[in-house]
Amino acid sequence: MANVVVVGAQWGDEGKGKIVDWLSERADVVARFQGGHNAGHTLVVDSKVYKLHALPSGVVRGGKLSVIGNGVVLDPWHLIGEIETIRAQGVEITPENLMIAENTPLILPIHGELDRVREEAASKGTKIGTTGRGIGPAYEDKVGRRSVRVADLADAATLEARVDRALQHHNPLRKGLGFAEIDRDELIAQLQEIAPQILPYAAPVWQVLKEKRKAGKRILFEGAQGALLDIDFGTYPFVTSSNVIAGQAATGVGLGPTAIDYVLGIVKAYTTRVGEGPFPTELEDADGQRLGERGHEFGTTTGRKRRCGWFDAALLRQTCATSGITGICLTKLDVLDGFETLKICVAYDLDGKRLDYLPTAAEEQARCVPIYEEIDGWSESTEGARSWADLPANAIKYIRRVEELIDCPVALVSTSPEREDTILVTDPFND
Repeated sequence: MANVVVVGAQWGDEGKGKIVDWLSERADVVARFQGGHNAGHTLVVDSKVYKLHALPSGVVRGGKLSVIGNGVVLDPWHLIGEIETIRAQGVEITPENLMIAENTPLILPIHGELDRVREEAASKGTKIGTTGRGIGPAYEDKVGRRSVRVADLADAATLEARVDRALQHHNPLRKGLGFAEIDRDELIAQLQEIAPQILPYAAPVWQVLKEKRKAGKRILFEGAQGALLDIDFGTYPFVTSSNVIAGQAATGVGLGPTAIDYVLGIVKAYTTRVGEGPFPTELEDADGQRLGERGHEFGTTTGRKRRCGWFDAALLRQTCATSGITGICLTKLDVLDGFETLKICVAYDLDGKRLDYLPTAAEEQARCVPIYEEIDGWSESTEGARSWADLPANAIKYIRRVEELIDCPVALVSTSPEREDTILVTDPFND
């Protein structure tokens, strides 16, 4: 009876939503453990499309408890809007099937404004590629000990004190940027207005999950973004503002590391990235355009076109190590259908020296040239395949070569956005 962590093992957009939804059939609890509504998960269930940003992917399945953990930063206005949208699609969401950790920090309007101002003011080469939704500034306030948290909404005096502490930081900062000070009373009024809609979902999540685990319930931990955007182990500074790797799953919901039994890394059969930052295998030619068009590579949250490139095994070896990945799910295999030859990056050339990992220093990352291994493609379609027997021989060879290069087994293969178009090699819940 395993508890499973699902993490993106590239730069995000790997298809985590579908896989979490697919696995949730065998889970009792689905818990989000980091990130904000800058992450976007698209689910296709019985041809109906659900686009989720703050809500855990398990909400579209009946009989599951969905949890937003303390490792998340939460925009309460966005959450209520998203709940209303999903309800309009026929999904029931109540405090019985959705809980928010009481110690979850809130994203305030001032965070989004600061995020956008900073990004607009950044010179070329220093832009991060943020979504502008306030996630970074909200995490800054968390570690600066000036957050307004969910529990603070329940007491007027505490809420005012928390807002005052936050404004002691933000008002001088805004003045330096040439912006007017925050209207304190208006901000407090906004929070008091949204509080009755948020507080019914508030709960001591750590305690709830402790009891669920004690009762032998299966917990599925859902991450956002991808390991290469991790604040510590990603391509810094072009990263998100939280820890994305699997170790955060325990901290982000209030359970110890012994609660994690299996780590599933979600990986595209090629590589994509949204926003700024290094991308050694990026293709700016017809092959890159073909990958983008066939893979419908546009961000769920921003609609921005994703950069596309060949599969990078060297990078994936790193994320398998830093996240302790037990097995991977290879998604979008069908996008590679029809390529006569495929390339896999196996290492890098840095000024004549071969490296089997991406160096930490940004200037060295920029000079890394991918070393490729070529492998024969396949002309047959893999779209909708649900067993090994449905796959062309060369597609199976590609998968096996990926396993060898990253030193990690493939547990699942996804061959379309549809939930059931998934090949199960190893069940993470019964590994």
